[in-house]
Amino acid sequence: MLTPEVTHYIRHSVLCWLATTDAEGAPNVSPKEMFTTLDDRTLLIAHIASPASVRNLVSNPKVCVSFVDVFVQKGFKLKGTAQLVTPGNSEFNRLAKILTDEFTDRFPILGVIRIAVTQVQPILAPSYRMFPATTTEESQRAGAMETYGVRPIE
Repeated sequence: MLTPEVTHYIRHSVLCWLATTDAEGAPNVSPKEMFTTLDDRTLLIAHIASPASVRNLVSNPKVCVSFVDVFVQKGFKLKGTAQLVTPGNSEFNRLAKILTDEFTDRFPILGVIRIAVTQVQPILAPSYRMFPATTTEESQRAGAMETYGVRPIE
């Protein structure tokens, strides 16, 4: 499910976006900075400052996560069921360490959102479908760098 290609885009995305709904079905989308895979079916997200997301997933564990490499404008949408792992849980320290080892221990991790992924769908900028003969990752990267006025680190 979380293939090497999906994992590649997770590693090349600055943020992921976690979508939840409350008990009445009202949606919430929130950016998350620390996220990684646990295995080929599980995504981990650090709960750093996510009170609405956590409140929502406790009442409705169905979630959607999206992430996109902003330069090549490709990524994935994952759907699944979330569980909040808190410091009182025997797995908390191990899961939090996976996140801090990959990112930083600068932020206090209040919990780990563990998502059992059930669906994976690609996200592509419309250019890939509308102009397939001339749209490549290289052309998208060059266009994004020009638009945002950035250059690759050499």
